[in-house]
Amino acid sequence: MVEPSRILLIDDDVELASLMEDFFTGHGYALKAAYDGPSGLHEALSGAYDLVLLDVMMPGYDGFEVLRRLREQSRMPVIMLTARTESQSRILGLEAGADDYLPKPFEPLELLARIHAVLRRMRPDEPARAIVLDISGVRLDPNARRVSHLGEDVEMTTVEYDILEALMRSAGRPVSRDELMQRLYQREATPFDRSIDVHISHLRKKFGSRASLIRTVRGSGYQFVIERTTVDH
Repeated sequence: MVEPSRILLIDDDVELASLMEDFFTGHGYALKAAYDGPSGLHEALSGAYDLVLLDVMMPGYDGFEVLRRLREQSRMPVIMLTARTESQSRILGLEAGADDYLPKPFEPLELLARIHAVLRRMRPDEPARAIVLDISGVRLDPNARRVSHLGEDVEMTTVEYDILEALMRSAGRPVSRDELMQRLYQREATPFDRSIDVHISHLRKKFGSRASLIRTVRGSGYQFVIERTTVDH
């Protein structure tokens, strides 16, 4: 029997947590709630969960501080829950390492779809896609979900890894924002959704002086550049 995916909700809204626990249990998930930042961070670092749902405004640490501390030790997927009008909070959450965000109030089924999309990306690739990619000095191993650049390991969040894999599998040609959104989140990009752009910015920073490996192609999307390197493989 397959065990249900384990979700941790960090939110000080006790009533919301109770409703979500009932909803997710009915859809085959196991959800546990923590009601403040410190206890939520402790739970998240326990290794007992597959994904974290993280509110912004909480006692103790706010959501950004929880995420910052979590990212120091874990790449566990995180979906941030933000107030609908707090566009800056969404951007800050993505910049801090969130995999996705959903504005409050939200439809439970939409949240369920977001969770499903994130967890689906965490499953092992099928054998046909498990080939190690080694392009322009960047090595990506789908079996271990590890990335190295010029021989040095590069730490990445789940969504950063998945964007890089999509770009490297199409190296030399542009991949549109819509393609990336569909691959990562199973939804279309909207004019005001900056999530892909924020994650691309993070990826470029991780390649340091070789940030130009990921090129913006105006009107087309993003392209992983194929170039010759002096690295011996």
